[in-house]
Amino acid sequence: MDAQQSPEKTPDGHFVVIGGRRWRATDPSLPEEAAARLRSHLMAARRAVRSATSAGDPGAERTARARVHRAKIALGERGTPWWEQSGDERRRRWRDGLARLDEDGPR
Repeated sequence: MDAQQSPEKTPDGHFVVIGGRRWRATDPSLPEEAAARLRSHLMAARRAVRSATSAGDPGAERTARARVHRAKIALGERGTPWWEQSGDERRRRWRDGLARLDEDGPR
């Protein structure tokens, strides 16, 4: 799969298949601007995990992993499956998650 190609999805659209493994897909109802901001937070948090691990800083690692988790929940990739939530619950999930991540700022 190249950078321009989307990963394979299950027929119901709930999961993407990467390397033969299923991963929960991002909520398709997310506005692209919000999804892009959430992905940016996710990547920054993942970089922070790597830095904290390399530095041997367990406190910073816990904080960074919590940010990864918050971003994944806001994207709909963790927590209550997005397909089981109402439209209002889905909007609240990503708006609240994005607000919290924006408030915390990059670490």
